[in-house]
Amino acid sequence: MRVTPDQIIAMKQRGERIPMLTAYDYAMAAILDAAGIPMLLVGDSLGMVMLGYETTLPVTLDDIIHHTRAVVRGAKRALIVADMPFMSFQISREIALQSAGRLMKEGGAQAVKLEGGRRVAESIHAIVEAGIPVMGHLGMTPQSVNVFGGFKVQGRTEAAARAMIEDALALEQAGVFAIVLELVPTPLAALITQRISVPTIGIGAGPYCDGEVQVIHDLLGLFPDFTPRHTRRFAEVGKEIQDAVQSYIAEVRARTFPTEKQGSTMDMAIIERLRQEFF
Repeated sequence: MRVTPDQIIAMKQRGERIPMLTAYDYAMAAILDAAGIPMLLVGDSLGMVMLGYETTLPVTLDDIIHHTRAVVRGAKRALIVADMPFMSFQISREIALQSAGRLMKEGGAQAVKLEGGRRVAESIHAIVEAGIPVMGHLGMTPQSVNVFGGFKVQGRTEAAARAMIEDALALEQAGVFAIVLELVPTPLAALITQRISVPTIGIGAGPYCDGEVQVIHDLLGLFPDFTPRHTRRFAEVGKEIQDAVQSYIAEVRARTFPTEKQGSTMDMAIIERLRQEFF
C-alpha cells in the first residue's frame, strides 16, 4: 500500500520527522523507494538537473507527466507528488484544475504541488474539492525567480514574514496536506511550523520544520562542482561514476574488457562450415 497524505499528516501529529526526496526516473525511484523514503517529489527542478535548463521556467506539463509516469512505475510504496510547472496553474482556476487532473490521470501522481500563497488559495481549494491532494510551496518559489532577482532567502523583514504566515494559514484553510518552505529563515520556519496543523517540509529552512526535501542529485554529489548551501553531500556518486567510466575506457582500449566471460558459445562445427564457405 502507498503512503497517503493522511499518513503524512499523522507523522506530524506523532512528532515523527518526514524525509522527502526528488526523483525523476524509474531506476532512481526504485532505489529510493526500496530505501524506505515515504514521499517522492517529481519536481520541476528536473528542468535544471535532468534537462540542463538554467531555471525551472521552461519545464512543461508534458515534461512533468512524462517523468512522473516513470517514477510511479519505479516506486511502489512512496507517495508520489508531481509539481505543477510554470503557467500550468497561474492563468485561471479552471486551467489549474485541468493541469492537476492531467498529472493524476496521465502521470499517475497521488498528489500535486504548486507554488504561491493567498493568490492561489482559490485554485488549491478547487483542486482539493475535486479529490486531488495538494502540497503548497512558500518562501523562495523558483517559478518566481525573476521577481525575486535570484535564488534568495525570503521573509526576513517583518512585513514579508507576516505575509508568509498569512499565506501559510490561507493554504491550510484551502486544504493542503503539507507546505514546502524553501529558503525561509530558520526562526520564521519554526514559527510557521508551530502555527499550522499540516506538516511543513523544509529546504534551506533550518532544522525545525516537520520534514525535509532535497534534490537527490545534490545529496549524491552528481554535480561535483556545485553544492547548494542548503544541502549536504551524503555520497560522491558523481566522482564514482566518472572513475568507473574512466576505468571502462581504459579496459576497452587495452582489450581487457570484454572477455570470453561476457560472450556466449555456439557449435564450432557451424563456424567451421561458414569459414569454409565465406573465406
